Amino acid sequence: MSADETAAPTVQLPSDATPRPVPNVQGLAPGTVRDWLNWAESELEATSDSARADAEVLLARLIGSERSQLRLRHEDAIEAATVLRYASTIERRKLGEPVAYITTRQGFWTLELAVDTHVLIPRPDTETLVEWALSLLPEKTSVARVLDLGTGSGAIALAIASERPSTSVIATDVSEAALDVARENARLNEVSNLEFICSSWLEGLSKSACDERGESSFDLIVSNPPYIAEGDSHLTELRYEPRLALTSGADGLEAIREIIRDAPAHLKAGGWLLLEHGYEQGSAVRSLLQAAGFVELETRRDFGGQERVSGGRKAGNESE
Repeated sequence: MSADETAAPTVQLPSDATPRPVPNVQGLAPGTVRDWLNWAESELEATSDSARADAEVLLARLIGSERSQLRLRHEDAIEAATVLRYASTIERRKLGEPVAYITTRQGFWTLELAVDTHVLIPRPDTETLVEWALSLLPEKTSVARVLDLGTGSGAIALAIASERPSTSVIATDVSEAALDVARENARLNEVSNLEFICSSWLEGLSKSACDERGESSFDLIVSNPPYIAEGDSHLTELRYEPRLALTSGADGLEAIREIIRDAPAHLKAGGWLLLEHGYEQGSAVRSLLQAAGFVELETRRDFGGQERVSGGRKAGNESE
């Protein structure tokens, strides 16, 4: 096959000289899966630092394939209607829309989560928080009570609940739209040992959040709160994600301050508070935890080696 025959399939429209994907919606498009992946990669190279991966994820979603299986389908033909939809998703990605919002799915931990623009896209670095939380709940038969503040898609709460089925998990968010996404993710992943409550951090915990003694007390509180400073230049790159889940005051620490201030009243003696934060905020968060009386302060690093999660234990013994 000649080089011309392997080039990305296009059609010359009479109105201008710009080659575009074939517009017919009936039958097969010219070219193969490989050709269209190559075309999409070339389209995305100027705007994405993961052009090939983006191209593969978006096409795999459209044709109902796993990305890992695409290589086995490189020589397959592809429906013209699918190509048109693919071209549309590539245009959206070129404009900066995250792949997860285009596909409406994002992997996290062992779960596949539904996502939309009402929730933050779960990041792999947040798994650092999940790993730490699970190490504090070492037994799968644990009857501990866990609270996830600002749950968004439910990623953290669902990861913990799925790994510790005897643990009772409560997840809160101020956004009912976000809670709808989290509830759908609980259904999709068949996780039932958790409850969702609309609350601004710890303000709205009701009787449903209390234990059998009527106390709103937890063995572990976790949160990935907004921690980007208002006006931060990185917000432009995150423009598709909900601002409510991203920013928190002039220094990015307002939500963290509120959580640290109010958490002790809802933690059992000896209980832990774990907070995700920005890579330059570890020292500030440890200072806030210390000022609030937490002990055994620690910060753990994410997969990139950056300080990402800080936590501390409420002084005292659980038996006190």
